[in-house]
Order: sequence, then structure tokens, then C-alpha cells
Amino acid sequence: MYKILIVDDEPLAVVGIRSMIESLNMDLQVIDTAGNGEEALKAMEKEMPDIVLTDIKMPVMDGLKYIRTCRERYGAKKPVFIMLTSYEDFSMAKQAITYNARDYLVKVELTEELLRESMLRAMEHVGPVIDITDENAVAGSSFLYRMRDKFMISLLHDLFESEDQFRLQAQDLGLAFDHEQYICCYGELLSPRGSSLSYSQYSTLFSGCVGMLTNLVERTVPCHAITLDSSHFALIICAGGELPDTGMLLERVFSSIHNYYNVTVRCGVGIAVSSPMSICDSFQFARSAFRRSDDVNPIVQSPSNGSTNTHDAFNISLVKKELIRAFEEYDPTLLSQTVGRLIDLLNEHTHHYVQSLDLASNLLYLSISILPDGEEVLKEYFCDTADSYLSLYRMNSVVQITQWLDRYRDCMCRMFEERRRDHKNRIVSDVKKYISAHTHDKLSLNEVATIFGVSPSYLSQLFGKYNDTGFNEYINTCKIEEAKRLLRTENYKVYEVAEILNFGSEFYFSKVFKKIQGVTPSEYLSKP
Repeated sequence: MYKILIVDDEPLAVVGIRSMIESLNMDLQVIDTAGNGEEALKAMEKEMPDIVLTDIKMPVMDGLKYIRTCRERYGAKKPVFIMLTSYEDFSMAKQAITYNARDYLVKVELTEELLRESMLRAMEHVGPVIDITDENAVAGSSFLYRMRDKFMISLLHDLFESEDQFRLQAQDLGLAFDHEQYICCYGELLSPRGSSLSYSQYSTLFSGCVGMLTNLVERTVPCHAITLDSSHFALIICAGGELPDTGMLLERVFSSIHNYYNVTVRCGVGIAVSSPMSICDSFQFARSAFRRSDDVNPIVQSPSNGSTNTHDAFNISLVKKELIRAFEEYDPTLLSQTVGRLIDLLNEHTHHYVQSLDLASNLLYLSISILPDGEEVLKEYFCDTADSYLSLYRMNSVVQITQWLDRYRDCMCRMFEERRRDHKNRIVSDVKKYISAHTHDKLSLNEVATIFGVSPSYLSQLFGKYNDTGFNEYINTCKIEEAKRLLRTENYKVYEVAEILNFGSEFYFSKVFKKIQGVTPSEYLSKP
């Protein structure tokens, strides 16, 4: 993990750059921020960053003096400096190059792609910072993002089979849901430049806005942000005690986003709930409130007594078992049948326009979040329509929505047919990554199956078909590889390794070790 320090005296610039770095999904971590060079030097005393992005013109100590001081103290190798400049700062940027700054970025022209390229150059100059034992974690990072997105969508739509499954997955993903109250918001980002931007540019703009939204809200209260599609988002606000004035908080945050990105935000705020399993109810109220928002009233809150009319929300959990199985197993027949039933239901109630739009958008969010490249597939399939798959929101009748759903069904079923076998392989691949990253835990077939949202028998069947060894044997193989490292590199005792890897007893650990390695742990250590 490459450690990043951001140094800039403009708070909005810091938030924007930080959110852009986080949206890159690279092996980067912002460890601290500072408002000037003097603060940055103090931050570096606590933890040395690998890469520093610093503005040039700052009060107290400017960027040039800061870099020069760092070079005098720490030498020329580390950290790598990337200068943040304005057009008029080019002469100063050139001077920074003489202090061994590696790159400079013009802030007003900064895009996600430019930042990614600059980071890649800086990472190459720093060199590897990850021990080889962390390779599994790095390889599994995109998988963990997928798991988090799937978890959040399941939470919003009440798709968990039980509270135990919810708790286990939340714990495994490191997501805290131990608060006293939760309130869900549903919003849309509107940019006057939207029609003139490419898909890549708009995605960068959207991810930057959602990143800034998250960072600014988190300054007041814990929260979880969920990207639903390229225009809509959900925000879960958590509170240990009394909730803050949500409307005032969002108004302040949305004003900052508008000032920085020139993007307008419209949002509905749901009711407060006391259990994470009721967040889905708050989400439905938020969506109903959102439909009453407009330019004059961009933030609409649900009444605290929950009396808002929510009959216009379609509860997708009514078909959750079928949908989950269809998406988990890439089953085109089951998906076609399930969506077909929903289309028939809508055709019987052609006056329920709002419920129809709600149903279709729920399916859209599910596809984008659960499928690794769902958004790209849908965008390509709907490329001949204005706004691509977002053309859904221009449908003005139930008939048009059902036509959109029919096309959506055809798109998903084609993809399922093409990828069904590869998907099963990917489940096994993801489970293997998970096992490799959790060798210190006590793993069981039932627990891992619950985390991945599949049945134990189905996971066991897949593992036997798409892997050289069975599920339990693979767990033991990974644990013994980790045991060898702990014994040789970390110099742990045999009984300590047995305890660390959750084998239950030293005797059982030695038995498994000999079965896989052909020798006991003691014999292994005695070999040169």
C-alpha cells in the first residue's frame, strides 16, 4: 500500500483530490492532509509518506520551501513529490523540478485519468512497497469492492436471507453497523455539462462528487455511500445517539459540491430507524421523498412519523430468492422467467407508473452493483439510445418501461449465457482469494458460503468441479503455506503457529502439516 500525503491550503481542493484518489481503486492510501508545508513536516514525523501531492502557493511555508526542507532532511529518494499548480505557477513548478519533484498537475485540468497516470509514474519511482505475502490481498482488492457493493445493495433492498447472514458479511467486510440510529438518503447528481462530457469524463465527475459527499459528511457523522448508477446514489447516515439536522448537513455539503464541481444535487431523506435491518424501509421513504424534490426544494425530508406515502415503492424483496439465485448462478432461464413475471404484473396495472419505474430502477441498481462490469455491459447494449441505459428515466408510461425491461432482460440473459461457465469459475476463484486472505481465521464451508450468499452444497459442488482439491483440503493447504512462513520467517514455535492458524490443537496441526508436507513441523524446521 502506497501512503499518500496531500498538502493544500484550500479545504475543497483537499477533499476533491482525496476523493479522486480513492475512486482510482489503486493500491493507494491517503494517510494525512496538511494546510501548508509546516504542517506537512509535522505530519511526516509521525509517518513517512511514499508520495506527496503538494500545492506551491501556501501560507506559512510554501511548497518550494517545503520540498527543499524535505530534501535536506530525508534525501532525494523519498518521498516522491507531485506538484499541484495553477497556470501562473509554471515557473515555480520548473523550480520544483530542480528539487527532484517528479511531476506537476494543473489543478483546474485535473482528471481521474491524469491523476492515475501520475500516480503510476510515482509508484514506479518509489518501487515495490508491499511484501510478497500481501499479494493475495492486492489481487483480491477488486473482489472486495464487488463484495461491498453487493452487500450494500442487499441491505438497501432487504435481500439478506437472515440477520445472521447480514452480521457475518458486515463483520467480514469491516463495515460497522453498531449504531443507535440510521437514516438513508437517495439522490441524483445533475451537471449542466453532462451532455457534452464523454462517458469516462462523466464517470470521473460522478465518482469525484460522491467521494466529496462521503468525506464531507464523515466530518460530522459516520456514513456509507453507495453508487447506484452513473447519476444516482444512496447515503446511509449513522449516529451513536441523536441524529444531526440531516437537512442542514446535506444543504451545506451539497453547496460545497456545487461550488467545487458545478453539480446540483437533488435528494430525498428517509425516516430514522433503529436497526440496520430496517435501513431498507428508510431507503424506500427516501425514494418517495426524492420524487417530490425539484429545483426550488432540492432536499425533501420524510415526516419523522413515517406517514409519507410509500405505496409507490416496489418491494423487490418479493422476488429476492429468484433474483439472487439468477445472479449468483448466471441462470438466464430463471432471470428471464422472473423478469417476465414482473413485466406481466406491470402490464396488468398500467396506471401504476411510479411503481413501474421503481421496479425497473431497482433491477438496474442490482445489475450494476452485483455484476463486475454490469454498467459497461448495459451501456454498450443501450448505446443506440439517448442517455444509454439511463433512458429508463425518460420513459413516461408503463408501456415504455416494460419495453425497457424487456430489452434489459434480453441484455442480461445474453450475458448470462456467454459467461455462465466463467462465472462459476470466478466464484471458486473469489472464494480461493478469500481463503488465502483469511488463513488465520477458523474457516468452515457453512460460514464461507454464507458470506458469498450461496448454499454450502452448491459451493462444495463448484469447488469439486472447478478446483484440483476439495474445499477443506484447499483451506488446509493455504494454512500450511502460511504456517511454513510463520515457522521460518517469523520464528514462531509450533504450538504458537497452531494457535495463530486456529487448528484447535498442536497435535491436529502437526497431523495436517505432515499429511500435506510429508514431514512434521519439527522435521521441516530441522531441514536446511
